[in-house]
Amino acid sequence: MSTATGMTFGYARISTTQQDEALQLDALNRAGCTRIYTDKASGAVQSRPALDELLEHLRPGDTIVVWRLDRLGRSLRHLVELVAMLEERSVGLRSLTESIDTTTPGGKLIFHVFAALAEFERELIRERTYAGLAAARARGRVGGRPSVWTDEKRALALSMYEAREHDVSTIARILGVSRASVYRAVMSVNYPSAATR
Repeated sequence: MSTATGMTFGYARISTTQQDEALQLDALNRAGCTRIYTDKASGAVQSRPALDELLEHLRPGDTIVVWRLDRLGRSLRHLVELVAMLEERSVGLRSLTESIDTTTPGGKLIFHVFAALAEFERELIRERTYAGLAAARARGRVGGRPSVWTDEKRALALSMYEAREHDVSTIARILGVSRASVYRAVMSVNYPSAATR
C-alpha cells in the first residue's frame, strides 16, 4: 500500500447546497496533502470530473485522504467498490473524521466488514423483491387500467429506490411512469397490505 515514496492526495466534495468548502480543505491541508482535487456535486451525481482526474493520476504507493467517507462514495456499495479498486492498485485511503486508514490492518478489516454489509444489503433487496413479486402475482389484478409495470420494471424501481442513489422523480423519469406510480410500486412490495387500502 502507501509507502514513504508515495504521494498524498486530498479529495473534497462540496454539495450544491454547501457554500463553504474551507472545513474540508483546511483538514486536508493539515493532513499534508500534496494536491487537493475538489468536485461540487450532490452525492447522487455520478459524474465527478475531479475524482476521475485524481484516479487517473494515482500510482502504487499513493494515498487518498478525505475529510469524511461520504465525500468519496455515492453509496456504501460504491464506496466498497472504490476501495477494492484502490487496493488492487496498491493505493491507500485515509478518512480523517472516521480515523480509517486502509494501509493499516485495522483499516482493512473495517472495509472487509463494509463489503460484507453491502453484500448482505443486496441479498435483502433481492429477497424482498422476489417475495413482493410473488405476493403480487398470487393476489392477481382485478379490473382497472392495464398496469404500466412489468415484473422487471418493478424490480428495477425497487432496486433503485432501496439503493438511495436516485430520488423518486428521477426513478419515475427513467422508467417513464409517474412519481405516484413509483410510490405505489414500492409500497406494494414493502407493505403489501397498505398498498391495497
